[in-house]
Amino acid sequence: MRKTVIAGNWKMNMTPKAAGEFIHALAPMVKGKDKCDVVLCVPFVDIAVAAEAAKGTNIKIGAQNVHFEAKGAFTGEIAADMLLEAGAEYVIIGHSERRQYFGETDETVNLRTKAALAAGLKVILCLGEVKEQRLSGITDEVVAMQTKLDLAGISEEQLKNVIIAYEPVWAIGTGLTATPEQADETCGVIRKTVAAIYSKKAADEITIQYGGSMNDGNAAELLAKANVDGGLIGGASLKTDKFTAIVDAANA
Repeated sequence: MRKTVIAGNWKMNMTPKAAGEFIHALAPMVKGKDKCDVVLCVPFVDIAVAAEAAKGTNIKIGAQNVHFEAKGAFTGEIAADMLLEAGAEYVIIGHSERRQYFGETDETVNLRTKAALAAGLKVILCLGEVKEQRLSGITDEVVAMQTKLDLAGISEEQLKNVIIAYEPVWAIGTGLTATPEQADETCGVIRKTVAAIYSKKAADEITIQYGGSMNDGNAAELLAKANVDGGLIGGASLKTDKFTAIVDAANA
């Protein structure tokens, strides 16, 4: 009922030249593997080159952030129409690193999501608990609240262009990974929350990724879970062989 999406988040890695070379190398490795969508979310300066390199392939290009205003005196920020014109189809919003290091809040995540959807971008909306919240046993409450706040004012029709990426913050870049059972359970909580806000149909159709250090070694086990519909991949997305192995797991 819903599409599996394997998305790479390159973070602050790769120059435009390196991005083009990477995509040219990756394209034949993932060609024809159509049981999942393949997305690379690249630094802003790479988008145009990446989009050109991805033409004629099954690789789609995304950005890693977007501002909530269409234009104005926001030095260093990038508007949604700029991303679209550069060649982006997707954008990551609310990644834990944006929340941790750059003051992102559920309010600004919601504003960015609305702006991206209004402009015609597809959103990969990130949320997840920190270690202290997991240890305190309040993960379900935290992710349910984030889901409600981040999607406030977004219609069920707009939700069709939203992917939710569950990212336990304690598993980002730490080498730690939620067990498949933990990932499935928490993605299930997010899905139940979507059902409560919208409808069972919306919940059944929305893609929910796992984004906490999914790699070529654990992807198959995570993707086998009923509520895990793909992955938002960090470090492993910077290696063609590792990223292809995750795409292969999604196509098994």
